[in-house]
Amino acid sequence: MQVTETLSEGLKHEFKISVPASDLDAKAGAKLVDLKDKVRINGFRPGKVPVAHLKKVYGRSVMAETIDQTIRDTNTQLFSERGFRLATEPKITMPSEQAEVEELLSGKTDLTYTVAIEVVPAIALADFKTFQVEKPVADVSDADVDEAIKRIADSNRGYAAKAEGAKAESGDRVTINFKGSINGEVFEGGTGEGIQVVIGSNTFIPGFEEQLIGIGAGETRTLKVSFPKNYMNEKLAGQPAEFETTATTIEAPQDVAIDDEFAKSLGLESLDKLKEAARERLVAEFAGATRQRVKRALLDRLDEAHRFEAPPSLVDEEFNLMWNSVNAEMASAGKTFADEDTTEDKAKEEYRKIADRRVRLGLVLSEIGEKNKITVTDDEVGRAVIERARSMPGREKEVWDYYRSNAQALAQLRAPIYEDKVVDFILELANVTEKKVSREDLYKDDEAEKTAA
Repeated sequence: MQVTETLSEGLKHEFKISVPASDLDAKAGAKLVDLKDKVRINGFRPGKVPVAHLKKVYGRSVMAETIDQTIRDTNTQLFSERGFRLATEPKITMPSEQAEVEELLSGKTDLTYTVAIEVVPAIALADFKTFQVEKPVADVSDADVDEAIKRIADSNRGYAAKAEGAKAESGDRVTINFKGSINGEVFEGGTGEGIQVVIGSNTFIPGFEEQLIGIGAGETRTLKVSFPKNYMNEKLAGQPAEFETTATTIEAPQDVAIDDEFAKSLGLESLDKLKEAARERLVAEFAGATRQRVKRALLDRLDEAHRFEAPPSLVDEEFNLMWNSVNAEMASAGKTFADEDTTEDKAKEEYRKIADRRVRLGLVLSEIGEKNKITVTDDEVGRAVIERARSMPGREKEVWDYYRSNAQALAQLRAPIYEDKVVDFILELANVTEKKVSREDLYKDDEAEKTAA
């Protein structure tokens, strides 16, 4: 075997490899000998078929298998000897001329091919014991609990009919009959009777609810709206429409007395028990927010401490996924880059930086996990599947069957579990200090959230 490196630029390498025809012939011959006891050919007793005859019948297919196996074995040996960790699958270029292929399959010429690869750089991991990580912690106050219970009460409030002649206001519930049309023609699914609408709930298409303000019971109005460009019914998406709408009743929201009876209506023994449940939920929510802030801070620290060239193909792949998603979202929302106070070129530059960061962090986390033998067990993945199934009541079996028969979906569940385990490993070594913050500061949005891997 002869190996010549024809390209070495950063993380990209290319090799020209030549394997003598005599080596291929020897390997193919061994396969044919092994084939003697496995094939049955009329006119020959089992195991007595001459190799020369087998070569006439199976020679080309055996040589093709030999070439394929030789390339795999040769590449594995080459990459192992040079300590390469591949970022992507190797790109192999074989002879393409028909005459060359025929000579190769007939064993008359050497196997010569090129293999182009992109490798993962060597990553020198930082000393995690030097990391300083701040952990923001917010206490759940009585006011937070009261606010949470008020939200629960607001979502469970009832409605009562307003006085005769009263007009609808924001927050009122209006019962309507309507008939929709586009260019004067009624469209399928555009009519409804006895439909209840809470003005300001944003459950109808944009602009519909606002035009109900001031309507009275028995009054008919023509509401003019346009369906969103990303509306699920493609025939209606982006279309201007008119809805002839009649209000039948106008109801105002009623205040809910927050007391023991209210708690009992929710299945709890008393108001105190409701407060306990609300506090427990808020404590869990705050803990989750704290975890996210700590994780983002740690990823920022890892990013700062590990600066290296990320494999360009992996960055391109990550960028393309993000960019396609961005364009799809902007198209569905009918927005342009100018609406976002930027240009396409600037946006591309920013998203490419994010893609580069994500790839580097992914490689760093993988290196940490590999060197410290961090793994995700099947039981851990199984629990994640169960949690996902529980989050979709009535569809548990469907969810379970989906993951059981979809290896890629299981891998998507395994990845965040692995990442969290690596993060926990680093945090055990790092110097983590708690800092008391307000609830507002705990949930404060920042750019780190957008770029966290």
